[in-house]
Amino acid sequence: MSVLTENKVSALRQLFMSKHDKTQAPNKASVQPYDQSLILLAIALLSIGLVVVTSASMPVADRLFGNPFHFAIRHGIYVVLAMTAALIVMQIPMRWWRKSNVWLLLLAVVLLIAVLVIGRSVNGSTRWLVVGPITIQAAEPAKLFFFCYLAGYLVRRYEEVTENLKGFIKPLVVFFALALLLLLQPDLGTVVVMLLTTIGLLFLAGAKLWQFFSLAIAGTLAVVMLIVFEEYRVRRITSFLDPWADPFGSGYQLTQSLMAYGRGDVFGQGLGNSLQKLEYLPEAHTDFIMAILAEEFGFSGVLAVLVIMLVIVMKAMKMGNLALRKERPFDAYLAYSIGIWFSLQTAVNVGASAGILPTKGLTFPLLSYGGSSMIVMSVAVAILVRIDFEMRVDGIQAINKDSAAKGKKRTLVKKAKQKVNTVIEDVIEEVQLDSSTNAKSGGLYD
Repeated sequence: MSVLTENKVSALRQLFMSKHDKTQAPNKASVQPYDQSLILLAIALLSIGLVVVTSASMPVADRLFGNPFHFAIRHGIYVVLAMTAALIVMQIPMRWWRKSNVWLLLLAVVLLIAVLVIGRSVNGSTRWLVVGPITIQAAEPAKLFFFCYLAGYLVRRYEEVTENLKGFIKPLVVFFALALLLLLQPDLGTVVVMLLTTIGLLFLAGAKLWQFFSLAIAGTLAVVMLIVFEEYRVRRITSFLDPWADPFGSGYQLTQSLMAYGRGDVFGQGLGNSLQKLEYLPEAHTDFIMAILAEEFGFSGVLAVLVIMLVIVMKAMKMGNLALRKERPFDAYLAYSIGIWFSLQTAVNVGASAGILPTKGLTFPLLSYGGSSMIVMSVAVAILVRIDFEMRVDGIQAINKDSAAKGKKRTLVKKAKQKVNTVIEDVIEEVQLDSSTNAKSGGLYD
C-alpha cells in the first residue's frame, strides 16, 4: 500500500515540475530588466544621423576648415558623450527627478538668463553658452527641466488643476516666464514646442475642455502676434506660403530643400550623391538634414526614419499609460511629455524642410548635428528606459512577494498536515494496542 502511495506522489510531483518548467522558466528567461527595443531604436537613429551628417557636412567642412571630416568627428564625439550621459542617467532613480524637479526648473532659469548675459551670438541669435571647448544651447536642457517640473506640479496639485482655474494657471505663469527668456534670444520654435507640449500634458492630466481650448486659442493668438510684430518672421511666413515667388531671396533655402526632396524620388540618388549639400542648401547638416537624407535615400529612407521615431513616441505614450495604472503619476506625466516633445519637434523639423510648415531652427531628435540637442534627447530616452525598468522591477518584486506568501502558506499547510497525520497515526496505534490487549485478555478467559 505504501509503495503504491509513493508512486502516486512521485507521479504528481513529476507532473507539477513538468508544468512548472514549461510555464514559469520561460517567463523568467523572457523577462528583461529594460526595454531593449527602445535602446536599439535610439541607437539606430544616432547611427543614421552620424552617416547622413558626415555625408551632408563634407563640402562645407572642407571649405571652412580644410578637413572634410571636421563636423563628422565632432558629431561622433557628441554621440559618445550622449551615450555616456544616457548610461549615467539610467542609474538615477525616478524619485530623484521627482524630488528635484523644482531645483531643475531654477537651473533652467539660470541657464536662460546666463545666455542673455554672457552668451555667444550666431546669425543674430544669442542661444549658446561657451564653457571652454564646450558649447551649450541652454534651451535644450530648459525644455527637459520644465517638463520635469510640470510633471511634478501635476502630481502635487492634481486636484487644483482639474477643479479650479487657479491651479490651471500656475504652471502657465512659469511657462510664460521661460517663454519670455527664450523670446529674448530669440527662439520662437522652442517656445511653440514647449507650449504645445504643455497643452497636451494638461489635457492628458484631465484639465477641463474649456480650459484646454482657452489655452490653445490664447497660445495661437500669442504666436500670431509674435510673428506679426517681427519683420523677419513675416518674411518666413510669406516665403513659406510661396517660396518660388523669390527663389533667390527669402525663399532660397526652402526651394533648394524642395529640390532635394524631388531629386530623391523613391529610393534616392545613393549615399554621398547629393547635389544640394554642395553648399546649395544652407545648414544642410543641421536644420535641413532631412532634405539631404531624402535626396540620398529617397522616400523610403525618410519613411524608415519617421517609423523609427513613431515607434519611440508610441512606446513613451504606452509607458505613460502603464505608469498611471501602476500608480506612478510622475513617471506617467514625464513619459507623456517626452513623447509629445519628440513628436512635435520631429513634425516641425520635417515640416519645415518639406515646405509644410514655416522654417524654424529645430533639430530632428537624435539625428541632426548639434551636441546639446543630442545629449538632452539621449537623456530623455534614458529616462524612459529608467521608467520602464522601475515598473518591471516593481512587477517582479510583487511576484516575488506573492510567491513568498504562497510558499509560506504552503509551508504552514504542510506542517499542519504533518501534525494531523501524526495525531492520526498515534490514534491508530492506540486503537491497535487496545484491540490486541483485549484479544489477549479474551483468550486467557477462554
